[in-house]
Amino acid sequence: MINIFRTYNPFNFVWLAIILVLLRMGYVYNAPAKIEFSLIEPFARLLLPGVYEHTLSSANDVFLAGTLVFIQAILFNHLCNYYNLLGKPSFLPALMYVVASGLFTPFLVLSSPLVCNFLVIAMLFKLLSLYKGSDAQSTSYDLGMIVAVGSLIYLPFIYFFLIIWISLVIFKPFNWREWVAGIMGYATIFFFLAVFYYLDNRLDQFYLIWLPLTTRFPDRININYYDYLVLIPVIIIFALCLVKVRQNFFRSYVQIRKSFQLLFVVFLVAGLSFYVKEQFHLNHFLLCAIPAAVFFSYYFLYATTRWFYESLFFLLVISIVYFQFNTF
Repeated sequence: MINIFRTYNPFNFVWLAIILVLLRMGYVYNAPAKIEFSLIEPFARLLLPGVYEHTLSSANDVFLAGTLVFIQAILFNHLCNYYNLLGKPSFLPALMYVVASGLFTPFLVLSSPLVCNFLVIAMLFKLLSLYKGSDAQSTSYDLGMIVAVGSLIYLPFIYFFLIIWISLVIFKPFNWREWVAGIMGYATIFFFLAVFYYLDNRLDQFYLIWLPLTTRFPDRININYYDYLVLIPVIIIFALCLVKVRQNFFRSYVQIRKSFQLLFVVFLVAGLSFYVKEQFHLNHFLLCAIPAAVFFSYYFLYATTRWFYESLFFLLVISIVYFQFNTF
C-alpha cells in the first residue's frame, strides 16, 4: 500500500477514499445514535447566532467529518508537494494525514479542532512562504488574523500566535515591524468582536474571554491506558522518522531544514496547548495531525526495507480498526 502512495498518481484519490472509509467503519458500528458538537466558542456566539450547537445522527456526523478530512488531506498533500518538503512529489502526506486523523474515536466526528486544521494548513502556506517572501509584514498580519479566527472557533488555537514569532526567528532576520504586524492582525478580529460586545451592552464581560488562559498546566491527567495502545506503532514510526531525518538533515536544502524545524514547533505548540479548555478532550490533538503526517511521510518515502515498512503501516491500520471495535 505504501508503494502505491509513493508515486503521485491521480488514481490514489480512490485508494485514499477507501482507506478513509475503512478507518471509520468501526466507529459507525459502535457510535451513539446522536452526536452533539459546537462550531464556535461560547464567547463568539454574537458573531454567528444560531450556529453554536448542533446535533446530528452518528452516520451523518462521521460522513461530514470524513469529507472534511478528505478535503484537508488533498490540500495538505498539495502543500507538501508545492514546497517540496519531502524532496519529491508523492501522495504519502494525504495518506498519513487520513491515518493520523483516525487514530482515536474522538477524531472521527465533527469538532472545532477538525475545522481549525483548515486554518493550520492556511498558516503553513503563509509560514513556508516567509523564506523567499519579500513582504513579511503583510504575511505576519494575515497570520495574526488567521490565529484570531481560529481562537473564535477553538480558544487553545490562540497559542498558534507563538508560531508566528518563532517562524520569523527561523526564516527572517529580526524586524520589529513584522512582529508587531502579527499583533495588529490578531487585534483586528477581536476589535470587531469587542464592538459586538459593546452593541450588546456586554463590554464589561469581554475580559472573561481570556480567563481560561490563566489555567495552570495540569499535574496529572486521568486516562484509560488501553485507549492509547494504538500509539505503540505511532511511536515506533515517529522514532524511525527522527532517525531518518537526522541522517539526511544536513544534506537537505536550507529551506527544507528550516521547514522541518517549524513543523516540529507546530507539533509541540499544538500538543501542549490542550490544558486551556476546562475539560480535556482527546480531539484537541487533531491539531498535531498535520505536522505529524509530514514526519511519517518522510520516513515511509525514504524507508528501504519494503516488508518492514509495509508491515508497520499494516499494523497501524489494523490497530486503529481493532480499537474502534473494542472499547474495553
